[in-house]
Formats: sequence, structure tokens, C-alpha cells
Amino acid sequence: MNKTNKGLIVSALALTAFLAGCGESEQTASGQGGETSIEGVPERFATGEEVNVRVIRKLGGDDHTAQFLAGVQEEGQALGFNVDVFAANGDTAKFHDAINQAITSGVDGLILSHGDDAATVDAVKRAREQGIEVVAFDSISELSDLDGVTLTSQDDEALAQLALDQLVDDYNGEANIAYLWVDGFPPMVRRNAVYTEVLEEHPGIQELSRFGVASEDTSVQTQNAVAALLNQYPEGDLDAIFATWDAFAIGAARAIQEAGRTDVSIYGIDVSNADLQIIQQEDSAWAYTAAVDPKLIGAINTRILAKKLAGEETPATYDLEATLISREDLAGSSEPVNMVTLADVIPDWGESDAFEEEWITTLKDYYKQ
Repeated sequence: MNKTNKGLIVSALALTAFLAGCGESEQTASGQGGETSIEGVPERFATGEEVNVRVIRKLGGDDHTAQFLAGVQEEGQALGFNVDVFAANGDTAKFHDAINQAITSGVDGLILSHGDDAATVDAVKRAREQGIEVVAFDSISELSDLDGVTLTSQDDEALAQLALDQLVDDYNGEANIAYLWVDGFPPMVRRNAVYTEVLEEHPGIQELSRFGVASEDTSVQTQNAVAALLNQYPEGDLDAIFATWDAFAIGAARAIQEAGRTDVSIYGIDVSNADLQIIQQEDSAWAYTAAVDPKLIGAINTRILAKKLAGEETPATYDLEATLISREDLAGSSEPVNMVTLADVIPDWGESDAFEEEWITTLKDYYKQ
């Protein structure tokens, strides 16, 4: 986009393609300094000086990732930032290489997603020592102990609780279930803690089997595993599946559909366009999913980073509110529901004024086309 103000041309370039091979895309939207004066915003942004932000996500290749990145890109563009995005598609080495490159290049801010190891903590320490502002989403909890770092999450405990409470209620506390979960990721650890508590509180909920892998073909591997599970447990033996990630739920739903089973219901976590399409299919087994709008997650992480760059106080942790979406809710719509029209079905979906300071609105107004 272009905007002229007192002889200054502020340019923005947008590249929104998400490259499947490397998960990388780039988008720029920043002033170039000079004599520009933007009134009503912090000094850091008043002259239109370039703001360079790197967004690095360990996970990738799924719709949730694409929407998260879109949220960061759109919010960053609206604020006039240069935003460079990289998704490692689960490759730890690529994830850390990208962080190291960002630190070396001297970016102004980092948004990290799903950093789950001690090496992430060490890298963030180095970034902070160089004055780089950092926001981390669904990452290792030790990051919140570092000075100036904000750790955000989807309130994973609430996500798991919403889905499991519904499962317990639907089956009156008596059900045989399968558990789709993978260890090693902070959000999964938090969700598992709730799952463990629910099973202790409701001994009538019996786990028959569990499965979980995190890879580029998670949904395919899950589909194969659930297909085998359905053969092992014929109709009447398995009541429900609790899927702690939408990639798990997608695979499970496909396996149940192919098996022609109508006796097993899925209670999942996360939502995307691909998820909504499956949930709305005729006789879909996916009954409920607890979620936060991934695009909103990206936007809020960007706002927090903007406040850090402005020198304003930010919290050490921030949880985004979770919502339970039912197949019945979606069936009530006269038109197919997607991530855009979901707000027509779920009140306030995708909306939040969290960290939307008055000066942020002013900055967005300045950079509007």
C-alpha cells in the first residue's frame, strides 16, 4: 500500500503465499523514517522508522498454522511493520536455525510459536540481551520467567475442560474412550493434566487406547491408527474419542466415516476451515471442538509485541479465552459455516480488543490504504 504525507512515501509490500516446502512467507509494511511525524503514537513509531519482526513457528503444514500466520501478517501490516514468517514444520533444527538467524540479523521483535525445549529458553535469553523484544505462543513455561518476555496460550486447561465436560455430560459419566494425544509440547502437557484429573474424578470414563504422533502427516497416521482401533473395538465397545489436536480429530473423523460407524463421537480441540468442513459433513462423528480463533491469536501476539516495542508494560503470561463449538450449532446455519462466518453462529467469535490501545488504533488509521 502507498501513502503520501508531507512528501514522504511509506511503502508496504505483501507476500502472503505460504510455501509448503519450507513454510516461509514474507510481508512488509513499514515507514522509512525521515521527517514524518505520526501524532498520538509512542515515540518509537512516530517517525515511521522501520520495524522488523520475525515470526518463527515450530509446527507447520496445517490450517491452524496458516491462520495463525495470517493473523500476525495482517495485524503487522496494519501497524506498518515488516513481517517475516517462517514455519519449521516440526523440524527442531530448522526452528532453532531460524531463531539464530533472526537474532544475528538484529530484528526488532520476535514472535515464537511452540518452542518446547531448553534451547528455546537459551535463544530467547540471547535475543533479550541484544534488546530484541519477544512474545512466545504455546511454548515452554520457563520463558515467562525471563525479563520482558510474554508467554501466551489458548488457555489449554479451559480447552480440555470444555471438551471433556461435554463428553462426561453426554455419556452421564460412563463411557469407553480412545485418547489422541502426543507428549513433548507444552500445550499438550497442560491438556493432559486436565484429562488425567477428569478421569480420576469420573472413574466411569475408561480409556481403552491412546495414540499420538506429531509429524507432517499426523492426520494420515492418526486415520490409520483409528481404523485399526475400530476393527479392534466393534460397535458398542467404543463410545467416544478425545482428540487434543485438530490434526488428530481430522484423521479420526475420516477413519470413522470410512468404517461406516455412527456409534463413535469425537470431542476435539482447535478449529479451522478444514475442521469446520468435516464437522458439517452429513453424519460426521466430530460432535464438539473447543477452540480459540487462530487468526486472533496471531493478531493479539502482534499487539503485545507492539506494546513492548513502545516501551509499555506487558504481562508475563496471557491466556486467550476458549469457546466450545458444537456440530449442532453449525447445523443451525442456512449456509455452510467457515472461519469468517463462524462469528454469525458463535457470538463474539474472533473478536477481542485485548491490547488494542488507542495509539494502536491511531497507527492503524495512519497506515490504512
